[in-house]
Amino acid sequence: MGRRPARCYRYQKNKAYPKSRFCRGVPDPKIRIYDLGRKKAGVDEFPLCVHLLCDEKQQISSEALEAGRICANKYISKTSGKDSFHMRVRLHPFHVLRINKMLSCAGADRLQTGMRGAYGKPNGTAARVDIGQVIFSIRTKDSNKAVVIEALRRAKFKFAGRQKIIISKKWGFTKLSREDYVTERAAGRLQPDGCYVKYLNEKGPLSAYFKKTLRALA
Repeated sequence: MGRRPARCYRYQKNKAYPKSRFCRGVPDPKIRIYDLGRKKAGVDEFPLCVHLLCDEKQQISSEALEAGRICANKYISKTSGKDSFHMRVRLHPFHVLRINKMLSCAGADRLQTGMRGAYGKPNGTAARVDIGQVIFSIRTKDSNKAVVIEALRRAKFKFAGRQKIIISKKWGFTKLSREDYVTERAAGRLQPDGCYVKYLNEKGPLSAYFKKTLRALA
């Protein structure tokens, strides 16, 4: 028996139903990779950040998330190179989908119970998404802006409903606006920390302050 079409599970009808000790035998979600591209790129290398936002309250299946991820990754890798971006999938499919399996073989009418005991068995997973929630985030160089927007536009076709592409005012994946980031970094108040930055606290022992300052200037 094949998969049901995603339209059967598109709307958030019921409460969240996560995998637990009561809900067992859940198949693994199709999407296994949530970070791709050049993950180890420093915070200074990729200032531009573009988001794909969901514009409906709905459910997105793990298969659709995987299809969208592959589509965006393939387009950017082919056009501007696999080291030109860092993409992050911001949704996780924790909601378990159920199916009330019906028999379709000969003599099934004597075995079947119709809608009696219709509570289904787990058969997939989906992410529950709100209006304005981010699906994908991509950080890259300013020169790759058009490529990233086109990649997200193509990924939109893998999802039901309506999505929007938003160009962030923040620096990369940090919480700071681009202007604030430049001024704070020049003043030496920020320390790069992977994709993010740490604020250098001015309180504490003098020795720790000197150590931090030297590290920030290095």
